Order: sequence, then C-alpha cells, then structure tokens
Amino acid sequence: MIRKTRLFTPGPTPLLPAAQFAMAAADTHHRTPEFRALYTRVLSQLKDFICTKSDVVVLSSSGTGAMEASVSNLTSPGDRVLVLSAGKFGERWSALVKNFGCHADVIEVPYGQTFNLDQIKAALKLETRAVFVQATESSTGVRHDIEAIANLLKAESSEALLIVDAITGLGTTHLDMDAWGIDVLIGGSQKAVMIPPGLSYLAVSDRAWDRMEATYNPRYYFDLRKERKNAAKGESAYTLPVALIAALGASLNYIAAQAATPENPEGHLAEGRKMLIDNAITCAAMTRAAATALGLKLFAPAGHEAAATTAILAPEGTDSGVIVKAFKSQFAAIVTDGQAEMKGHLFRIAHIGFFDYMDTIAIIGALEQVIASTKLPLPNFTFGQGLIAAQTLYAEHTK
Repeated sequence: MIRKTRLFTPGPTPLLPAAQFAMAAADTHHRTPEFRALYTRVLSQLKDFICTKSDVVVLSSSGTGAMEASVSNLTSPGDRVLVLSAGKFGERWSALVKNFGCHADVIEVPYGQTFNLDQIKAALKLETRAVFVQATESSTGVRHDIEAIANLLKAESSEALLIVDAITGLGTTHLDMDAWGIDVLIGGSQKAVMIPPGLSYLAVSDRAWDRMEATYNPRYYFDLRKERKNAAKGESAYTLPVALIAALGASLNYIAAQAATPENPEGHLAEGRKMLIDNAITCAAMTRAAATALGLKLFAPAGHEAAATTAILAPEGTDSGVIVKAFKSQFAAIVTDGQAEMKGHLFRIAHIGFFDYMDTIAIIGALEQVIASTKLPLPNFTFGQGLIAAQTLYAEHTK
C-alpha cells in the first residue's frame, strides 16, 4: 500500500499548507516597508494568540533560545530562583539557571507527576526572584496548573516573576497571561502555529521589563530590550528568517479564519485560538479513550493530562521503541519514544496544531494494527475497541 509520512510528534508538527505557500513566496528584504508592515501585523497577532496586551518579541531560535533569554535577561549571578521540574524540559530550566550563576531551589517530582502547591509554598523564600515552570511537560504528557501557581504567588505577595515555558502549551491549553499574572510566556514556531522550527517568541509583562533594568547577566544576541526597541519600529535587532515570519503570518490568519462570520470574514484570532485549543483537547481525549479501551495505561495522572501529547505506557515487558518503529515501518507514522529515564517505557502521540478528527481516527486505527503485528501482551484486545471508544467520545463532545 501507499504510505504517506505523517508526523504525530510534539514538534516539529505537520505544516500548514498556507504557511508553506507563504514561505515559497517570501522574497522580501527584512529592512523594507513591506517587511515592516508584515512584522508589525504578526507581532500584533501574536498578542491575540497569546492572550496578552504585553509586548511580544520574536527570536531567531528554537524555544530553548527563548528559555535562555528569559534567564539571562531576568536574573543576575547569585539570584535565588525556584525551578519546578517534572520531566526533561524542567531539567532544562535547572541547567539554564545554574549556567547563569543563579542559586536554584529545585522542586523535582518524578516523571509523570505534577506539583503540590504546598511544596511550592514551602520552597518560596522572600529572596526568590523568579519561578520557572512548564505549562505542559511534553516529555511526559502532563499539564501543570499554571493558574494555581500564579494565584499562590499572589497570595504569598511574592516578588518572584513567573516564567512559563508554554512552547507546547500555547494552542493546546487555555492560558490567560494577563488575568493570571504570568510574567513571561514562551512559544515556538514548530508547535501549534504549524510552521517549521526556527522562531521562538516571548510575551513579557511590564513587571518583567522593569526587572531587566536591574539585572546584569551577560546578553547580546538575546537582549530582549534591544528586540523590543526594534520591534516598535517593525524591525528586529538582527536578521530574521523572513520566510518563517511570512509563514507565521499565514498561520495566524488561518487560525483567525476558523472563527470567521459573514459579518467578519477574516475571523477573530482570539476565538480561533480557542477553537484550536478545543480541537487539541478533543483529539487528545479521543486518543486517551482509545488507549484505555485497548487495555493500555496512560502515564499522566487523571485531571492533569496535557492536550499537547498523550503519553502511553508500553505493556509490561515491552520496549516502547518497538511500538515506535512499528508505526513508522507499517504506516510511515512518526510517533515519539519516551525521553531520558522513560525511553523504552512509553510512547507519545501528539495533537498540536494541524491535526483533526480524521488524523486522530487514522492513528488510533494504526495503533490497533501495531498492537496486533507486534503481539503486544493485551489479552482482551480485539480490533475496533479503540475506534469505538474514540467515536463514542467524539460524538458526545460534538453534540
């Protein structure tokens, strides 16, 4: 049979066709009125997509560059900071703050779990300058309660900035930066905005901009104040990948158009964002229902499952790498193995961005075939169990 390569990974994600066309036509110089108009519009749209009135800056880097920029711009050597680590990317926060000379208090919970607010409260100190956390930990499929963490910082009258890696959270999770009091929210291009890797973006609160005036960790390329100053003129401090900016503009237009009405044919980006998130939530719920019906176990605790990606434990005695390879060899479907200590123990199916009902039904059907071909030890398995569960859930969600 013909096989089409399909990405079911938490980044890079499938590309939006309109964004691909925009990239192909992007031959604009980055210091021209045409590009300034495009870039100004994209920066404004990003505010709506992130749900903020704060200034947004764009960097030519993967999301890790934006994570580094948030540390280098908002801390000084010797600052006490709090890192909430529950997976591979929480560990990245720990490494970053230590590399920039911060004194890191780390709350580390096992992979697959989330944080207890009492733990965070006990770890907060008067001198804590910043709290670093993921919105969703894509290595484990767990969603952290960012609103509750933000409310805790307010209740404790903490001066700590709340810095959130929402690289897989934006576009898959309902986040309200301004209402909750998040100080920095980070996104990446290869996620819910459905374009290739190469851009990261940060929304930065007024409180965080003020903090930058008093910090003195080294920064040059990732100087956020420099980017903010240039963005006000529709420019970047350094050369941006013009094609990716064009692609981002096309993607944000597409997201807005999902909420188009006869009165507003261009749509509304905030409403389109909500629809994008609800789509991810539905696809994830269908996948969880299917996995459970097939006799597989989910890794994330109930109530804290991320819509970005579903982490499924391999049956006991089975290497999840075998399952990942079977998806690719049989169907050219790319799913991901576990990371770090969970490699070989779980596989992950993503729902970020350009996925829909048809894609979800297809990957569940493929999962049933993989179970059969690899002879996974699921004694009650029969074809159709997962698909029936997913179809039933979808019908209930869309009544």
